Amino acid sequence: MRRAATHAHILEAAWALARRDGIAAIALRDIAGRVGMRAPSLYTYFPSKNALYDAMFAEGARQLAETLASRRKDADPGETLRARVQLFIAFCMADPVRYQLLFERPIPGFEPTQDSLDIMLSALAGTRTDLEAVGIHGERALDLLRALITGLISLQVANDPGGDRWTRLQEEALEMFLAHYAHRAANVK
Repeated sequence: MRRAATHAHILEAAWALARRDGIAAIALRDIAGRVGMRAPSLYTYFPSKNALYDAMFAEGARQLAETLASRRKDADPGETLRARVQLFIAFCMADPVRYQLLFERPIPGFEPTQDSLDIMLSALAGTRTDLEAVGIHGERALDLLRALITGLISLQVANDPGGDRWTRLQEEALEMFLAHYAHRAANVK
């Protein structure tokens, strides 16, 4: 029980420092100072800095999974997809540092473990289901939607933090995406 609480406290301190200094700039000695221990003691909880990043990644992926699982499900599959996109964008914009860790590669040499990656893939699996419900199938379509939406988020985080210059385009971007696939489907028949 105490170990789990200390583990959570260390992660909380790591996130606070990442939000202050940037995800790649956190230092174990600074985290240790925040939680009242010496840096070598952190190694009993996280054997390396990458293990700490992996724990942060897994925590963020679990939060994403919980958030997306709570999405509004509508009788109209298109509205359910819109709700997923809106919720995803809101989740990412609520914590740009968490977004960067989950969807960009801001830390040289860090790759999440397969267990952590599996949490993320599980969180995103419902996107495929929501796309199929509107009649859009295939990995290419899923990749395009993800690139479109994360592109808006990345531009927002990088160029207008705290604003909505890019994320306000989400409805138009989704409409273009849906129209593109509706057009393709019409031309196949």
